[in-house]
Amino acid sequence: MLAYDKWPPIYDETYMPEPESRYWFPREETMEPREREALILRKLRAQVEWAYYRSPFYRRKWDEAGFHPEKLKTLDDLRRIPILTKEEIRKDQAENPPFGSYLCVEPRDVLRIHGTSGTTGRPTAFAIGRDDWRRIANAHARIMWGAGIRPSDTIFIGSFFSLYMGSWGTLIGAERLGAVSFPFGAGVPGQTLMALSWIKEIRPSAFYGTPSYALYLAEKARENGYDPKEDFAFRIMFFSGEPGAGIPTTKRLIEETFGCKCIDMGSTAEMSPWMTNGECEFRQGMHLWNDIVYTELVDPDTKEPVPFGSEGVPVYTHLERTSQPMIRFWSGDLSLWTDEPCPCGRTYPRLPKGIYGRVDDMLVIRGENVYPSAIEEVLRSMEGFGGEFRIIVTREKVMDELTIQAEYSSSIASQARSDSEVLQHLQKEMQLRIKSKIGIRPTIELVSPGTLERTQFKARRVIDKRDLFKEG
Repeated sequence: MLAYDKWPPIYDETYMPEPESRYWFPREETMEPREREALILRKLRAQVEWAYYRSPFYRRKWDEAGFHPEKLKTLDDLRRIPILTKEEIRKDQAENPPFGSYLCVEPRDVLRIHGTSGTTGRPTAFAIGRDDWRRIANAHARIMWGAGIRPSDTIFIGSFFSLYMGSWGTLIGAERLGAVSFPFGAGVPGQTLMALSWIKEIRPSAFYGTPSYALYLAEKARENGYDPKEDFAFRIMFFSGEPGAGIPTTKRLIEETFGCKCIDMGSTAEMSPWMTNGECEFRQGMHLWNDIVYTELVDPDTKEPVPFGSEGVPVYTHLERTSQPMIRFWSGDLSLWTDEPCPCGRTYPRLPKGIYGRVDDMLVIRGENVYPSAIEEVLRSMEGFGGEFRIIVTREKVMDELTIQAEYSSSIASQARSDSEVLQHLQKEMQLRIKSKIGIRPTIELVSPGTLERTQFKARRVIDKRDLFKEG
């Protein structure tokens, strides 16, 4: 019998695999792909019907596209459903505050509210129902088990506890799995120095955060007389928020630095349970746990599915979500997928290189999503800005660095001839305002008017000099 024979699934909260078992649910994780497709189709039809009859948003969107749940007879029919974008979600929430007309449950059934920071405009609110919260916990426990985490582990959670879903998803997954949670957090001045002594004292065996923070932690450890490999006891370190853990050189650096296994995880906050892109202990790329969240890879231009071995954009569909389900959600990420066997024996497709890029202009810098449009918005609101700029991203040692070259205006140039502090003041003001907007302190390089090239077509204002897959 399957672990779930009805929809929405209700999981046995007392269930635990045997400690020596590689799998949380052996049958589901190792079944033949054809058999799993039949399971996915059953769940998908129930999920789509739920969304259609409970959401004015989906009913309107699908009716306009000529789709009705009765037309979903095979998995191939999924492409009849129009793709869903973040812009549509934001627009719907603006018109139907606070959660949009795709909530699909009564407000009284909402347990948690999370969301985005609103860097590019109106924040997106994630209303998570009580039953969905438990399903997320069960999914994360199952996937963390696949990464090698066991009830005997203590997990140091080194990420922000805020609207950000990453840390909370890790916490509830650890609690469901029966592991000890050490929710230390991140972001407070001096917190990393405190973490060093706590880690040595508590000796957690697992770590969650961003790859950049892990490497920053290692740098601070060495500066303060600690050896990350000898003085810490991390057996497994798992990550989300940025592509580092899927990049061979960064994965190797983390494993050599800490003497651990480096596990790559993560899709998008909208798709929680976000761990459904998650590596196993063999670290051969992220499995797509398709019986929880179904993933297609589609061509960025045609939006048609691409074959295994090809690059495309992940498009995600919830299969177990009653509150704010995402149906064919466009991630905007870039990846490559394969159906080649994994040594773990799981029969899910994999992303062997993880998530390594974007089809739009979003940059992931130190775990933060940075949009050039947000930087432009700040610059163009400032007196003294000369009209053109460049965004340059580099990697120095283990940290990403953001440099913004910005022209100053002719009036500032005139003032600077008699007052040398004018440029310094403008530079500091730009830095403060941009940091306030995007959460990262950039380096500002002011250049004289007319220095940067203009174009009448599409300006190439972003220069990413990180060679993420360079070996060495």
